[in-house]
Amino acid sequence: MTKELKIGGLTIPIPIIQGGMGVGVSLSGLAVAVANQGGVGVISAAGLGLVHRNSALDFVQANIEGLKKELRLAKEKTKGIVGVNIMVAMSNFADLVKTAISEKVDIIFSGAGLPLDLPKFLKPGGTTKLVPIVSSARAAKIICDKWKTLYNYLPDAIVVEGPKAGGHLGFKNNQIEDAGYSLEELVPAVVHEVSAFENKYQQEIAVIAAGGIHSGQDMYNIMQKGARGVQLGSRFVPTLECDAAMAFKQSYIDAKESDIQIIQSPVGMPGRALRNAFVEKVMLGLKRPLKCPFQCIKTCDITKSPYCIIAALYNAYKGNMKSGYAFAGSNAYLSNKISTVKEVFAELMLGFQQAISQAKGAV
Repeated sequence: MTKELKIGGLTIPIPIIQGGMGVGVSLSGLAVAVANQGGVGVISAAGLGLVHRNSALDFVQANIEGLKKELRLAKEKTKGIVGVNIMVAMSNFADLVKTAISEKVDIIFSGAGLPLDLPKFLKPGGTTKLVPIVSSARAAKIICDKWKTLYNYLPDAIVVEGPKAGGHLGFKNNQIEDAGYSLEELVPAVVHEVSAFENKYQQEIAVIAAGGIHSGQDMYNIMQKGARGVQLGSRFVPTLECDAAMAFKQSYIDAKESDIQIIQSPVGMPGRALRNAFVEKVMLGLKRPLKCPFQCIKTCDITKSPYCIIAALYNAYKGNMKSGYAFAGSNAYLSNKISTVKEVFAELMLGFQQAISQAKGAV
């Protein structure tokens, strides 16, 4: 059997976290389905001002209202554990964190930058757990040191995301294919760094592995490296419960391995996405934004950006793949059918148990 995952005072029966995927790909629909299977369902806070458009509100305010709406929907439909992913790079990061905490979200996951001040938003008596997303042992140590020194708080868990993940990557282009930066190398390094804090302060800090994990065997292999749980994003896209349009899901089903490419995002980071006509036009220099209506990401410079990323991702979420594209992990092409979240969990658990049995048989 799988060992349950502890995050702060929370017990997750199945050590699987669904990665937050914006814009609109993981809303309350997908999050609830995952939470109901015993994992952690995660709503992405990115672009909710577009998903929940409101002519009476500006984009930032609509983002906040959209997050409230999604969290309340999730709470109505599940007694399971639901988190929210809030990127540090978002221009209204603080507002979204405050909103998530006031709505009593179970867990905040935060990456795309170091969330060095995240604990300052916690309220006395609150129950929200804080989980930073890092791409190196050094980042994990910096966060643990800063949080403990400034706020007397340690992360409730840490997600380490390797270079095979979908979406924005915390690596330079030359590190993405470098075996020295593989998840298999990163996880033991982060576990080693974090264990010093666990031992010193007698507090469990689970390390959760993310990026390119597709099967139960993958899950078993990385947990043998010291991870206590896994985070999967792409695996949950081609499911009935995923909140994106069917055309978005179908792009995963139709993808070949060669379609999964590293692109340069307007936010100044490399990203992994499915190549399509829109991406090809960008690569040829045929795309230019006319204006920036959103100011959603701190690091995005509209004068140098070939397109508006939040508009492109929103278009794709709605199924307009001619005007956008899908982020995807390195193994997204392995999906060949639309499943249910329940079926994905069953397949992962079966593969995980088979991996355990094979390992025992080999001893």
